[in-house]
Amino acid sequence: MDAATIVRDASVSGTHIVGELRLEWSAACNVGRVRETNEDAALALPGMYLLADGMGGHDSGELASEAALLTLSEATSAGELKATQLQLDDLLLAAQRRIGEIDTETERRAGTTATGIVLVTHEQSPHWLVLNIGDSRTYRFQNGSLNQLTTDHSQVQEFIDAGFLTPEQARTDPRRNVITRALGAGMVDPVADYSSTPAFPGDVLLLCTDGLTGELPDEEIGDILRNAEDSRQAAERLVDAALALGAHDNVTVIVVSVHESVPTLTMPALDDSAQGEAAGAAPAPDPS
Repeated sequence: MDAATIVRDASVSGTHIVGELRLEWSAACNVGRVRETNEDAALALPGMYLLADGMGGHDSGELASEAALLTLSEATSAGELKATQLQLDDLLLAAQRRIGEIDTETERRAGTTATGIVLVTHEQSPHWLVLNIGDSRTYRFQNGSLNQLTTDHSQVQEFIDAGFLTPEQARTDPRRNVITRALGAGMVDPVADYSSTPAFPGDVLLLCTDGLTGELPDEEIGDILRNAEDSRQAAERLVDAALALGAHDNVTVIVVSVHESVPTLTMPALDDSAQGEAAGAAPAPDPS
């Protein structure tokens, strides 16, 4: 799947080798139990994993999320961090223009969220460049702990920051779907947040739309990642858990497990008896 292919209403898994890293990934996209159409979309390329949550009604949300991902997929992975970020800024403007050309059958304008991770080089080591605009999220599961790497661009997040809501209250607040940044949707210019984090073997990265986080608290998401055998099982269990709770929105996840591309081989340690035998072994006779 090295060509830019949109994942929608499907589950797809694969492995990418990028430099010294082996990236095992799985994308799962489900319409949920309430919505008639699926406006979510996901995309996976070597060293680049993106998802989007479209809006606009009818098929305009589908077209918006697809336009965003296909445009952003033109970025170059494994490049320098700053150069890649500048490239993504240009591509966000291009995606904004493409989405603005989408016709809608309602007064709502087509738009989409977008979040993703791109493998880059920073200070001579691999890092993830994290991109976010809207309320889709990127998490890192590291050493048994789940950490959110992005900040939601939403009205309820502003209330959380101001101390008016707790994160748990925000999950059910009637204003939870009001976002403050997006691609398209009548926004003047796309303003994305960027951050970076080292790409360590053993880490698991999770990208998800709000169809997941609107159903599952972070604690349950962390438990599923902790107990999953691989990225495919993790993605399937996350979507299944959201479906079991009603899945009131489209649900899309990408799970990326980071490994060394060539595992380091080490000699097994000798046990005490073996060490004694080795120390007490008679030297080989001198043939002379």
